[in-house]
Formats: sequence, C-alpha cells, structure tokens
Amino acid sequence: MEKDADGFYTPAPAAKEKTPEQSVEDKEAATDLVKSTFEVSVTLADQQGDPNSPLHSVKTFEQLGLHADLLKGIFAMGFSKPSKIQERALPLLLSNPPQNMIGQSQSGTGKTAAFVLTMLSRVDFSKNKPQALCLAPARELARQIMSVVVAMGKYTPVQTEYAIKDNLPRGAAPITAHIVVGTPGTMTDLIRRKVLDVSEVKVFVLDEADNMLDQDGLGEQTLRVKNMLPRNSVQIILFSATFPDHVRNFASKFAPSANKIELKKNELSVDNIRQFYMDCRNEEHKYEVLVSLYHLLTIGQSIIFCQHRHTADRISQRMTAEGHKVASLHGAKDAAERDAIIDGFREGRNKVLITTNVIARGIDILQVNMVVNYDLPFLNERDNSANKEDARPDIETYIHRIGRTGRFGRKGISVNFVHDKATWAQMEQIEAATGKHIIRIATNDLDEMEEQMKKALK
Repeated sequence: MEKDADGFYTPAPAAKEKTPEQSVEDKEAATDLVKSTFEVSVTLADQQGDPNSPLHSVKTFEQLGLHADLLKGIFAMGFSKPSKIQERALPLLLSNPPQNMIGQSQSGTGKTAAFVLTMLSRVDFSKNKPQALCLAPARELARQIMSVVVAMGKYTPVQTEYAIKDNLPRGAAPITAHIVVGTPGTMTDLIRRKVLDVSEVKVFVLDEADNMLDQDGLGEQTLRVKNMLPRNSVQIILFSATFPDHVRNFASKFAPSANKIELKKNELSVDNIRQFYMDCRNEEHKYEVLVSLYHLLTIGQSIIFCQHRHTADRISQRMTAEGHKVASLHGAKDAAERDAIIDGFREGRNKVLITTNVIARGIDILQVNMVVNYDLPFLNERDNSANKEDARPDIETYIHRIGRTGRFGRKGISVNFVHDKATWAQMEQIEAATGKHIIRIATNDLDEMEEQMKKALK
C-alpha cells in the first residue's frame, strides 16, 4: 500500500459493480420545523437492486434498531421523525459492515444529527478509548457539534473531549474519551504526541468537508489525520452544503467507494431567504446605509459579514457608540473571547454579530433573520495583491453565509452592499450562479428605502 500523488494511501482496487441511483421527491415536511420541497438523490457505491438493501428509507427512528438510550436522547432533543435527508442517509450510515458516505445537504436539514447519531451508535462504551473523531474548520462549529453529541448522548455513558486550541486536556495524560471533536491542526498535534490513541477509531467525520479539503493548510492537516488512522477499517463520513467539482473529485478519493447523497445544486440557495442589494455611492456611504437599515427595520438578530478583521472591529465600535448591542468575532481574538462572544449571541445578549468568514459555515442560531454581506465574498480573499476589480465572487461562501438565516424553514433576508463597478459585477455573477433574483433597494431616499424593505418583507 503506497501513497499516490495526492498523498492518499490507496488499497488495491476492488471489483466495481454498476452504480444504481434513486431519487425521491420530497412533498412532505422534512421535520416538524422544516417544510421544504427538494430532491434527495442517492447513489450507492456497491449495491444494485437488493431488496434487503438499506437504500430503502425509514420513516421513524425506531426502525433504525437503535439502543433505547440513544432513542431517548433523540426524542428528548425534540426530534419526532427523521428529516428527508436523515430518512435516506441513516440506513446507509448505520448499515453493517460500515460504509463511507459523502453527503451534500444544506445546513438546517439535519445532517449534524445524522453523523452524530452514527458516531454514538458505533461506540463501544465498555472501552475507554477514542472510537470516533469529528473535524470541523473552526472552533465555533466544533463546539456546536459537541453540544449535539452531549445532548443526543445524554442517556448513554459517552465520554467526550475537545481537540481545539486552548481547550486541550491538562498535562500529557492520554485521552480516554469515546468521541473527540476538534479542528485539524490540534487533532494532528494530539495524535503525533500520542495523547490521542487512534488505534480503536471506527468513525471519522468531516463537517463542512469542502472547506476542510480545499482551504489552505486545513486540507493537508486533514489528510495527515486520515493517514494516521487504522487502514481500511474506519468509516469515513463527509458532509457539506457545497462541493465544487475539484473538491468533489478529491472527496471521492478521500472516502473511497462512498455512498453519495445530495440535493440538486440549484436547490442550495434556499428559497425562503429574500435577497436584496443596497446600491451605495462609495465605501463610507455603505456604513451610513447600514446604520439606517437598523434604524428603519425591527430585526431580531443579524450577522454582518466583512472581508477584513479591522472592518469588523471598526463597524462594531461605531455601532456600539450609537447604542446597538453588537459584538465582533474573528480569528484574531483569543479562544476564551471567541467562545464568550458566540455564547452571548446565542443567548441573545447581543443582537448583531459582525464577523469575517469564521462563522460563515454551519452555525445554527434560530433567531437570526437577517444576514448582511457588508463585503461580498470573493475568491483568493487572502491574496492582498489580487486585483479586486477582476476578483470572482466566491459562490460557495456566499451560499453558506446567507444560509445563516432562514434556518429550519423560517423566513430570512440577506442584504448585499454594492458600491462600485467591481462589486456590481460580482453581485451579477452571484445572481446568475444561484439563479435567484436579487432585489435592488435604492439608498438615496430613506423613506423610499424603508417602504421598499417593509413591502418586500411582508
């Protein structure tokens, strides 16, 4: 067994069978909270038309043959029946022998619960050794995933541990927790230092997998973790809302012979989010319009996305001075401060969160009903030498960002700020790529702006 050009250990190829596909049209509620119509496409890696195949979906959690303690945890969390993606994914995820899965499903469709349930169901609680690892691109998402593990495993003896910076266990004592959730760099470090023994690991999950396999640094670290795990005996599960083609190809090598579940691409920009753009004169006018927006509208909670940390801090300071309850969150803040800020926002102590892309992905805060793209996301954002006028918008990040509102079938709005020829062109590209009309809001007349927004929000 040798590494290939991409750094993968590749076993001898198994004989391939024809891949069947089956699609189902969802005409029902996906959970008690979600009412959606989307197509779930299932592609099986190595089964064809077997009547005993787990291709057949389930309508209840009881049909999955779970331990009573796990069922109790699921129902205590308020889940009454599987979501559409769970109906299709869980029988495949829980089948024996375990099989790899690549899942493309927008946030708010129950993917976290699906992979957490898989991790919990695979753990042998009599062994005090790590048996399931889950990686996320940022500490905020790792903490959110862990909250689901703890809640769902409430009635089981599960032991958990973080592998995130500044939350490491004290000293060099080996980790004995069954499930470890963290970020790639810290997980790699713990395995290397033999604090984390991976010899008994059975499940390896990547959440926001496209980001984990593509982003500078994370892809290499994620691959290192995978290559330190037992060969051929670990179930690999990748979930993300988006999979650009080049990442999709890489994912297929990362999780070989995987079953695949996905939503149709044009369904990813969720229909219950109304999209607007504010036509501004220049950079300074953007801030004036932003403040006007908050004066004119009654907004529950909102997230404002900026390109740079200094922009987030500057807007935060100015809005705080004007009496708004806001907080700024980005990677330059220390771990304890980041945790306190996100917890304060979850609990509603701050109404506005101003951030960079650090929480563009996966964060579920139900009360968020508006997302503002103060700066549109574009590719190669970190390359300060890149010509911003020629920069192409980052469609995947845009979809992830606006997906922070309209959670679980609720209504939400997104507002894009456009202030010059380049941002105008980028927004037109976003509109074309998502196939959704973005409504223009004139900003030279506040009364008209208020009337337009309120009318659109009815």
